[in-house]
Amino acid sequence: MSQQVQGVIAPGKNEPVRIETIVIPDPGPGEAVVKIQACGVCHTDLHYKQGGINDEFPFLLGHEASGVVESVGEGVTDVAPGDFVILNWRAVCGQCRACLRGRPWYCFDTHNAKQKMTLLDGTELSPALGIGAFAEKTLVAAGQCTKVDPEVSPAVAGLLGCGVMAGIGAAINTGQVGRGDSVAVIGCGGVGDAAIAGARLAGAAKIIAVDIDDRKLETAKTMGATHTVNSRSTDPVEAIRSLTDGNGADVVIDAVGRPETYQQAFYARDLAGTVVLVGVPTPEMRLELPLIDVFGRGGSLKSSWYGDCLPSRDFPMLIDLHQQGRIDLAAFVTETIGLGDVEQAFARMHDGDVLRSVVVL
Repeated sequence: MSQQVQGVIAPGKNEPVRIETIVIPDPGPGEAVVKIQACGVCHTDLHYKQGGINDEFPFLLGHEASGVVESVGEGVTDVAPGDFVILNWRAVCGQCRACLRGRPWYCFDTHNAKQKMTLLDGTELSPALGIGAFAEKTLVAAGQCTKVDPEVSPAVAGLLGCGVMAGIGAAINTGQVGRGDSVAVIGCGGVGDAAIAGARLAGAAKIIAVDIDDRKLETAKTMGATHTVNSRSTDPVEAIRSLTDGNGADVVIDAVGRPETYQQAFYARDLAGTVVLVGVPTPEMRLELPLIDVFGRGGSLKSSWYGDCLPSRDFPMLIDLHQQGRIDLAAFVTETIGLGDVEQAFARMHDGDVLRSVVVL
């Protein structure tokens, strides 16, 4: 029997979000209904609201979430009612060419729930990243649920569902930062700071934070940055080189995703070093680099999809490390808010006042 819950929708491009009654169907085969406990306010949700992802309005916003499985559909065996889970937006299929080659973090056929959640009048909703978790409950593919230790704070756990995992994974999984490496991170928002925390966890000896906002650079220090560079007043390429004996960093992570920051990352790395792009560019952006420099500098130019994470492997591991005190995931939670505060949270995000506002239900 379907249920009616309260959720936050984006009704149209750049229109204020609002709370509406959402109809949640019973889970079908391979699906699960999850009672949401916490959901972070991510830049991607703002992009949906602004029409920057697609125009399939109305959107049911929210995707960086944790909660408790309420019910499951036919054939679901990995999770059961009562399990505390983190939701992920890349449910691995197990059958595509990436999965069959033993690289499921690249899965080319990730999936979502087949049924649609709707408004009371039957209008179908597009859930953000196939999740839609600014709601009391949501319907997802069961593979989007990753069981973790229920002792962890839901507000902390949910952050691994997107931004924090993207940043940590960009350093550990994609960039393969190792002990003693030098790392530079361009852009010190939530994802960039998570990359800094990931680099520290991996044992990097020197971690250089780059941003145009001194407030963000101060926060980056608390996450593990050993040096900071304000690129509004200082050439970041020269600064990174001067901090690495003139060579450049072993790994440079672009957490902004603009042509100019990518060029900075490209030239701020050491010969045979690695550039990781985890900031998301917009479709119209173009990059121009001398091909001889791409050839002559060697190394790797990588894009990081969701931190190249495998939720079943990485989520429980990072929760365990957090509970052991080896990585402070709680430091990313700036404030907790209610469903009615999402619009104001977008404004605070735009102003750079928060790492994460987290909706707690």
